[in-house]
Amino acid sequence: MNTPSYYHAFLNRDRLVHIVDADLGICEALSVLFRLEGFQTSFSLDAANAITALERRRPDVAVLNLVLGQESGLGLLRRVKAMRTGAPVIMLANVPQVEAAVTAMKLGATDVLTKPIDSEHLLTVIRDALRKDVHLGAMNEGRRPVEVRGFSQLTPREREVLQLITNGQSNKEAGRELGISPRTIEVHRARVMEKLGARNTADLMRIVLTS
Repeated sequence: MNTPSYYHAFLNRDRLVHIVDADLGICEALSVLFRLEGFQTSFSLDAANAITALERRRPDVAVLNLVLGQESGLGLLRRVKAMRTGAPVIMLANVPQVEAAVTAMKLGATDVLTKPIDSEHLLTVIRDALRKDVHLGAMNEGRRPVEVRGFSQLTPREREVLQLITNGQSNKEAGRELGISPRTIEVHRARVMEKLGARNTADLMRIVLTS
């Protein structure tokens, strides 16, 4: 198993993708696609039900159609962005809609994809967006780095270890990259978890992702 596959499967377990499209077939097909990637999924066929679902559980990723029956999906995009969760939102277009796509991007959509959907491209867009969420480096092009409670307490080495854990690397892989033993990585990992209040590695990921 290569590192990128391990990374996504490991992190996606607690992530919810909510799909909103009037086409039931699209919702079901995308649900299968995302579940194969390890995500949890839910879907709605209209904006009203979507709002109820989003308020019940805020998604980690939203996939919204630009047209929802008689309504515009742009209103729902605004609603998701108003939640300020940082969740990437990918918009779907049944046919090319240049003006609506430009508006969606201005409102904060990660991308606008026209049907028929290229499933691998859609997954790549989502992977890239989620990878930015866990980046702990310096601010880049206006994106705010993740701020983790207790992060300031970490030593430079512990920060490096946290970054590698976030990237899904094993103790052995992290040790090879930093030039230290897997046992030393394990010690640093334990200290990072203690300082950030994480009970296990999955808990640590949730703290990083939701901070």
